[in-house]
Order: sequence, then structure tokens, then C-alpha cells
Amino acid sequence: MKNYILKRRGIAYGWLLLSIITLFLNGCKDDFPQNVASSNYTELSTIKIMNAGSNGSTVVEGVIDEDRKTISFPRLDPETDFSNIRFEATLSDGAKLDRENYVFPFVEGDSEKTIVVKVTNAARFKEYFVTLRLRIPVFGADVSKRKVFDFTNNELGNPIYETFVSALTRGSGFDGEHVLIVTRHAAGSHLLKVSDLRDGVANKIPLNMTGVSQGTFAVSTGDIVNGHTYIANLSGNTAASPLKIYHWTNPAVAPEVIANINVGQIAGAGVRHGDNFTINLDDSGNGFIFLGDNAGTKVLRLRVSNYTTVGNPLVITSTINVGSWSSFTQVGNTDNYLFTGHDAPIMVVNSAGALTHTLGRTAIPIRSSAARVVEFNGERYLLTTTAARTGSEGTVMYLYDITRGTGIVDALTAFEQSERRPLLEYSFLGPANTSPSTQTGWAVIKDEEGKDETLLLYSGASDAGFVVMELPKKEPED
Repeated sequence: MKNYILKRRGIAYGWLLLSIITLFLNGCKDDFPQNVASSNYTELSTIKIMNAGSNGSTVVEGVIDEDRKTISFPRLDPETDFSNIRFEATLSDGAKLDRENYVFPFVEGDSEKTIVVKVTNAARFKEYFVTLRLRIPVFGADVSKRKVFDFTNNELGNPIYETFVSALTRGSGFDGEHVLIVTRHAAGSHLLKVSDLRDGVANKIPLNMTGVSQGTFAVSTGDIVNGHTYIANLSGNTAASPLKIYHWTNPAVAPEVIANINVGQIAGAGVRHGDNFTINLDDSGNGFIFLGDNAGTKVLRLRVSNYTTVGNPLVITSTINVGSWSSFTQVGNTDNYLFTGHDAPIMVVNSAGALTHTLGRTAIPIRSSAARVVEFNGERYLLTTTAARTGSEGTVMYLYDITRGTGIVDALTAFEQSERRPLLEYSFLGPANTSPSTQTGWAVIKDEEGKDETLLLYSGASDAGFVVMELPKKEPED
């Protein structure tokens, strides 16, 4: 009897709850808007610009994407009066455009502009995003069409290159034709042809290491410039552990020793060199080699002539500790250089280290290093790669647009005042690294007329691998 009473009560409670829900729904249904039948349609069938061109007499027809609610036109003459654009449209009965004339507020540097155009018919309306683009030359690289030849930890490419393990590969280089791998791995230091890497193949070209000896490590870092290969050891800056730099033009032939220096005899120099290596040479092989010391406060500069004559050491003292893996890269053919490291912002200095500008520490990730200025097809970029010093950081290659400005200081100033968004970023998915040596490089492939055709970018990082990218030049598209 007790169970029967409880069951009856449960049924009663259920009916009560159902009644409450029904009343609630019935009470709220009048709050929802109801569709009202109307013959006031807002259909847009065609649209034309009636006054394009310098004389305002050119008619240009647009393309309507009804799904995306967009309207686009072929590129227009920049002499068009964009403050007084007049459209002619085919519309449903009674519909009209919300205005007779439209303003597209182009400013200097803009190549396209989008505004909202409304089709109205009594209370009904429909909006479209209308984009006008200028028929002007396009510049720079098309990052959206890049080709990536990946040998990093990133699972999107090939497996990480075999030598980038256990901090055995701390140096690499790139000249557009070859990648240089400087390594203490059993595979030995070698070259890789970029044309092979495009096919996903890594055929090693061994370097003849005859006579390569001395130092804490006989090989540590290096680079390749115009087909000239350089490798430096890790020096303890003593007679027993001198700084040695080797040079090859033929990898099968024993190298030439172009520097054998007891750095301990150079007044003011640091106590360990070879953790980093930056070489900047012109087409005649003249320029400088820079080697920051392990303490991050001294840079040893060596003058280079005709690719192989090395001398005139100069010690540069940094007011900022840049860390053990610094870089000192030349900006074009000027006496401006980007000096930075994993623990310091980018600084603009001259070849003697005199400071002219410092980029704010938060302008780009502070772990950015191997910073280079890249010039391609009328635009200028900043190329960097970050280091994964902690578990919360990653190894990422970045490319930023720094085209604005007449020189590098103007360019970095304008960049810092902008949104500072990278044009391109590519993650190596490298692990946290206590010896995160990073390198970058770039080259330009020219067409038959000597114009920029393809931009090649390179980056490598200890225990993270390396990547080569091809970016074609931008092409005007309708």
C-alpha cells in the first residue's frame, strides 16, 4: 500500500512539472519574432562601377558572391576618384542601394579597401562587403604560396635531420645552393644540396677534415658564403686551445687554416669563443667575422680580405649581456649591423659596435636571435628564429615586414609603432634546450632578366633541426 501511494504521488508530481513547463513555453512563445510575409525583396543581380578610370568614364562590372555576401571588381586605375564611386545595380522591384555615391578611403600605402554597401527595400535590407583593389605593381614575396622543405621536429615535414641530437650540431649555414652542417655527430660535417632537399632527399657531401684539430671541440660553428665554406672550433683562448677557422672551396680537399689565434694574447678579449659565428662578406670576399664570447659581453671582430686573409682583431664590449649565442649580421652593404642574442633585444650597431638604435624588448619575442634583414622584390623583411630556453618557449622562425622607412633605424622604429604581426611563422617543435644555438640565412633566385624571382629562407637550431622555404614573388591577380 505504501509503495502504491508513493507511485501515485510520483505520477502527480510528474503531471505538475509537465504543466509548469507547458505554461512556461506558452507564456514565452509570443516573445520570439515571427516571420512576416512581404513582397519587399532585396535581391541583387548585377552591379557595375560607372565612373572608374582617370576620366571617370570607364564601366567595370563586379562579381557577386551571394553566399559570402561579397562583391569584388577587377583591379582599378589608381587615378579613379575613390571619393565619389557610383554604382549601377540590377535589383528586385522596389529595392535600391542605400546611397548614390560611395567613398573608399584609400591612404598612401593601401592597395585595396573594403566598405559595406546596403541594399534596401522598405524595412528590409541586405549588406555586402565591397572590395576595390588598385591596379598597381605588387612587391615582395607571396608567403601564402610558400613551399616548405622541413627536416625539423615538426611532424608536417620529414623526420628531424639525424645529426640534430644531443646538442651535437650547434652550427649550420646556407648560401642558397647548399646547407652546411657543422657537427660532432658520427656523420661528420658536410654539405647538402638545396636541389636535393627540394626532393626530400639529403645526400651528404662530406668535408675533408684532414688537419682539423685542437680546441675544446675541433668543430663548433660555421657558415657558407658564395660557395666558400667556413668552420670554427670551440676555443679556450689559450695556446693549447687556439681559435681556429678553416676554409673550403672544394669539400673533397683538405681545408686551409685561415686563422690560428691565441685569443688569450688579445687584450680585453673573452675567455671562450666559437659558440657562435657570424660572417659578413661582399661579392669580393671582403668583410668581417664576428665571434661573441660565451659570457655574452665581448665580441671578437676579425677582418677578412679576399675570402681567406684574416687579421686585425678588434674586441667589442657590449653594454648588454646578449648571451652565449649571439649574432652580428650586416644590413645590406651598409655599415649597419643587427646585434642580438637569446637574452637581448635587437640592436643596430656599426662594425665597431657603436650603438645607434635598440628595438624594444617586447617588440618581438626576446628569445629571437640570428636576426637578418632580407631584401626581396622591393620589400624588406626581418628574419629571426627563437630559442626554446624553457619549457614554455618554442623554436620558431619568424618573418616580419619592415619595408616602411628609409633606413634600418627608420624601419625598426616604424615597425615598433605598428601591430608587429609576423608575415610568416614556422614552428620547429623543438624541446627546451640549454645550448640553443640558432642560425638563419637567405638567398634570392633571379629570372633571366636579373629580376627577383624566388626568395629562399633558411633556419637551423640545435636539437630542433632545419628548414628551407621557397617563397615566390607576388603576382598581380584579379
